[in-house]
Amino acid sequence: MELAQVRLLVTDFAACYRFYADVLGLKPQSGAAAGPYEKFSPATGSAGIALQDRAMMTGILQELGGTASGHRSLVVLRVDDLDAYCAEITGRGADLVHGPAPMTDRMRVAHLKDPEGNLVELQEWLLLRT
Repeated sequence: MELAQVRLLVTDFAACYRFYADVLGLKPQSGAAAGPYEKFSPATGSAGIALQDRAMMTGILQELGGTASGHRSLVVLRVDDLDAYCAEITGRGADLVHGPAPMTDRMRVAHLKDPEGNLVELQEWLLLRT
């Protein structure tokens, strides 16, 4: 078994597309900015984040038709230099809700939300530093 992706069901596809592509700097697979689906990948690693238009999925699973509320996911991205990356993305419109700050003696984190309220955690693994 292989994890293919984490997929987020979103209502405002265009806003979320811009966030993951333009603010976080992830590479879109096809450039389908209008949806209903797009996968994003970081410059390194094999994990990916995908967006799926919630209305499209409601046609498949009717229970998704209600208003989404609460924190339903946590997307985690590892970066080499948390401070530099946070400065870069705040310059592109990101609003940090926490950090950068230590989470443990082995990791520093910062948190922000995408336009749908999905929580994004940025991690810097201190054990990887030399």
